Amino acid sequence: MGTTWSVCAVAPAAIDDATLTAAVRSELDATIAAFSPWERSSEISRFNAAPAGVWALSQTFWTVLEASMNLADDTDGAVDPTLGALVDLWGFGPPGPRTAPAIPTDEEIAQALTVSGWQRLRLNRDARGAMQPGGMRLDFSGIAKGHAVDRVCEALTRLGATSHLVEIGGEMRGAGVKPDGQPWWIGLEEPPGAPSSRTVAALVDIAVATSGDWRRAFEHEGQVYPHTLDGKTGRPIDNGVTSVTVFHASAMIADAWATALTVMGPDQGPGLAEAYGLAAQMVVRAPDGVVEHLTPAFIAMMDEDEAA
Repeated sequence: MGTTWSVCAVAPAAIDDATLTAAVRSELDATIAAFSPWERSSEISRFNAAPAGVWALSQTFWTVLEASMNLADDTDGAVDPTLGALVDLWGFGPPGPRTAPAIPTDEEIAQALTVSGWQRLRLNRDARGAMQPGGMRLDFSGIAKGHAVDRVCEALTRLGATSHLVEIGGEMRGAGVKPDGQPWWIGLEEPPGAPSSRTVAALVDIAVATSGDWRRAFEHEGQVYPHTLDGKTGRPIDNGVTSVTVFHASAMIADAWATALTVMGPDQGPGLAEAYGLAAQMVVRAPDGVVEHLTPAFIAMMDEDEAA
């Protein structure tokens, strides 16, 4: 998946490290087999290369696709799993970074948009299938890591390791407490120039995901182009958002919402996050400096931590 992972787990005495490691790797391998566009034999690669028609999907693939489409509906496409052609076009996909020209032309973007758009993708829920309209390329980079975190957590729980902290590429989920009774304390990722001091959070049966424009981006003629794309324009976001952090019981949902709020920006994102009761922090570069937008649920979590 092009990133790192780490697991801290408190397991029953009968479960050794080799068993835990094998369980973790099995879940990661299954995620790659389903969602990695870098693997030609993966399920997503096969769908992306398939001719037009209805294609039956595995339960794993269906779970993530359906969640993505539901969130696309809730966010008016701020989460969009159909942007693979645009991801590749801008140099963030398997073909690798662009060479020359560094920036796609308007015509190239328009062409990629013709095979993109969540409203063009039809699902057959009775058959657990999806209609490939022809040329559409799916991309789950805004949700797959969170899904993998959830899978690993569930695998550890099945083994009896009900106290654990799982991290994949910065997305984290904690369960239970450590043997000394302390929660799993983690430091939230902060973008360069963030206005607040480093924030710590206790992950007790909750996940956290951060979307940031400093993670994957390239610069051209003084402008930074982040990897998060707006499906409406076919271009990287340019709304001032530098970081969004979301807490949720599911790492997959936290991951997707962090992406969605990043795309929606400071005008629409905070209001929708509040409407859905999300604990979310948005950091925005404004003309007078870097500012934070915190939802009431996020502030309430801060108050709880301070009281603890």
